[in-house]
Amino acid sequence: MHKPPINALITALLLTLAITSQADDWDDDWDDDDPWSDASSGLSIHGFVEGAAGYRLQSNSAIDEDWTLGEGRLQLEGIVEGEAATWRIKLEGIGDGVGGAPEIDLREARVSFPVGSRTDISIGRQILTWGTGDLVFLNDLFPKDWVSFLIGRDDEYLKSTSDAVRVSWFGDRINVDSVITPRFNADNYLTGERLSYFDPARNQVAGAPPRLWGERPSTSVSNAELALRLYGLAGASEWALYGYRGFFGQPTAFNPASGNNTFARLNALGASLRGPVAGGLYNVETVWYDSADNRSGDDPFRPNSELRFLAGFEREMATNFTLGAQYYLEWLQDYDELAANWPFDPAVQPDRRRHMVTLRLSWRLMRDNLIISAMNFYSPSARDYFLRPGVQYRFDDRLQLNAGIHLFGGRDEHSFYGQFEENSSAWTRLRYSF
Repeated sequence: MHKPPINALITALLLTLAITSQADDWDDDWDDDDPWSDASSGLSIHGFVEGAAGYRLQSNSAIDEDWTLGEGRLQLEGIVEGEAATWRIKLEGIGDGVGGAPEIDLREARVSFPVGSRTDISIGRQILTWGTGDLVFLNDLFPKDWVSFLIGRDDEYLKSTSDAVRVSWFGDRINVDSVITPRFNADNYLTGERLSYFDPARNQVAGAPPRLWGERPSTSVSNAELALRLYGLAGASEWALYGYRGFFGQPTAFNPASGNNTFARLNALGASLRGPVAGGLYNVETVWYDSADNRSGDDPFRPNSELRFLAGFEREMATNFTLGAQYYLEWLQDYDELAANWPFDPAVQPDRRRHMVTLRLSWRLMRDNLIISAMNFYSPSARDYFLRPGVQYRFDDRLQLNAGIHLFGGRDEHSFYGQFEENSSAWTRLRYSF
């Protein structure tokens, strides 16, 4: 059993406690205006300091580390509102007691400005998102940080960064978003260093070493990512059409000649609809994934094309109690060709259709200062699950405590959530915002 990441945790918690112990005094001295803002220049600075910890609920046969999360984080966000443009930068300093040495992360650095009365342009490092799913992504093919999502960081960190140019045009009936990413931005995927995963080639749950590594596409005009969304209103419902040309976000392909994992080419076309019904909100979304390097489906070392579908509904069932449910389908195409050429144990071959349902429960108490919630995933086809109960408590407008459990399990260790069973953990975060 490894010792906990004491240095990172103690530093973060002492810093947080030192700040919060002075919070009342600072509040007395400060007026209602933001003390970090300069109205004359349009500059405002915000941020937070946070300590976070996560610990496995059981030993992991592939990773000799009991802690999944142990870090102190300081975020500073600066915004300059000019007459011609808005400049935004978000910088984080992270002391990570599990993953390695301290690091500086430039999370956002962009400039946004209008061109005429109908067009907005945003250039630089930014967080991009669209689609209708609740923690289920079909047409949102922008980078994700799956490690953060699985170890208990704030859900905002599930959305990773893109170095891109976004152009938005607003019409009378139709609006258009277009995004160009000159250099491919991959997901932050599981490498085996902090979380284990199932490796079909070894037919077992694996961890680092060796570290899972993906050979990224070369930087060229032909490898730039392009994303497009057309959207508008049809009555009270919002419709959208999507297109994407780029790569799968994770290294799900393999080059036998080089022995390296690679990122397969991906084209996608999709649509969504969202609006009010029966006192709540519904959403329907679908997408076709065209695996451009494996259209025949007979190459087991590249992903097959897929049809994906999502339907959801959310409603406040009682005062301050909200329920949301979703049904999700992944349907592999050319499945017979995949099965005929599958090189590994047939028992770990993926299913033709993967079904999943999600259930989100949220109960707001004490004037929204206490929120008890659960976001649960279950696959009736694979018989595996991911349960995410949690609690959030706000001491005041600046100090907030979050805690929860991530519980994975399933019938088979090779299933999507079953492979993470030994990554189940309990986590907590204390954040002071300023």
